[in-house]
Amino acid sequence: MTGPQSAYALDAQTGREIWEYSRPRAQGTFGDASLGTNRGVAILQDKVFMVTDNAHLLALNRTTGKLVWEVVMPDEPQHYGGTVAPLIVKDMMVAGVAGGDWGIRGFIAAYQASTGERVWRHWTVPAAGEPGYETWKGTAVTYGGGGTWLTGSYDPETDTLYWPTGNPFPDSDDRERGGDNLYTNCILAMEPATGKLKWYYQFTPHDVHDWDSVVPTVLVDTRYRGRDRKLLLHADRNGFFYVFDRTNGELLLAKNFIQRLTWASGIGSDGRPQRLPEDGVICPQSATNWNATAFSPATRLYYVMVTEECSVKLSSVNWKAGRPQEEFGKRYLRALDIETGKVVWDNPQNGSVEGKRVAGVLLTAGGVLVYGDPSGDVVAVDERNGKPLWNFSTGGINKTTPMTYAVDGKQYIAFAVGAEILCFGLPY
Repeated sequence: MTGPQSAYALDAQTGREIWEYSRPRAQGTFGDASLGTNRGVAILQDKVFMVTDNAHLLALNRTTGKLVWEVVMPDEPQHYGGTVAPLIVKDMMVAGVAGGDWGIRGFIAAYQASTGERVWRHWTVPAAGEPGYETWKGTAVTYGGGGTWLTGSYDPETDTLYWPTGNPFPDSDDRERGGDNLYTNCILAMEPATGKLKWYYQFTPHDVHDWDSVVPTVLVDTRYRGRDRKLLLHADRNGFFYVFDRTNGELLLAKNFIQRLTWASGIGSDGRPQRLPEDGVICPQSATNWNATAFSPATRLYYVMVTEECSVKLSSVNWKAGRPQEEFGKRYLRALDIETGKVVWDNPQNGSVEGKRVAGVLLTAGGVLVYGDPSGDVVAVDERNGKPLWNFSTGGINKTTPMTYAVDGKQYIAFAVGAEILCFGLPY
């Protein structure tokens, strides 16, 4: 497990600490990185890998926690940060960077797991002469954002790496960034050996509402509309749910999954949003976030925590610079039919939606959907209909995704609640 600038190894049956690695927080970091946010580790052979707040990639000895090697991911001292959990792809570690809200040139990079040597780097904001550069009009392209602070997904069958990208910079001031601003707010499908782009899709061209597309990238093999398909599922912050054929990027479905959506009437046959005039009320504020989603092969439903919330852009007469204000919102656990995008069932969540208290969901093979609600409860529901099965009040703050594992034939579910780890055992 990780905490601010730290990693811990615990005995999985007792919680006893085996080792701890920690270092002081770096100076001059921004955003979530400055808070010490860290989304986890990767493990390969005898090493544990993590990213620090100032975007260093570390390899620790799996048994002792001692530092084996360390590399600085950025080459230039921009406003880079690090919060991502690295991803194992063959013998490489792939990781991204944070800082898109503060002005960076985003990238994804792969490193040899044994030595830390960089194998390739893929920029999310193109340089002059590169494909996509023509979609930037103005000076913002220099530090255009496109953060990559959430772990992507790897498909070994097609040997393809999928990675979501964040918003452009400046996020709401577009006076110096006309155009679509590729490759921000995208899903990128890449060759893992080289980082070369296979295909991409941009969810929100020319984003001015901070709708990062940095949300889970879920890969599913299933029968879809009468054909066996390799799918990619994506519920975007902009309020639309997307289904792709992940082998070629064909868009199969794009449908809104929130009740109130004011900025677009739909997604056109060209794959672009059909924008509506803005009247000062923008819905959604952020329909979902980076926390984990789940898909059930049994129900063929996609489960996502959704926030129904709008922002109101007031005039400069009564608010500074027309700064957006959030309306009172409500959070739901929502089950989507992947063939139609329709909401099959949803569960209203107790507790405040303030800030980033969005806990992800975990689905077990037994059909139990587990998550932490905004009030601090641990909740288990039936995957078929959302019916509550069990809950436990933690008295803390849930904003992480639970995990499950088994030791000696006994299954456990673990939660990070505030500064504590809670672990529950399932009956034999």
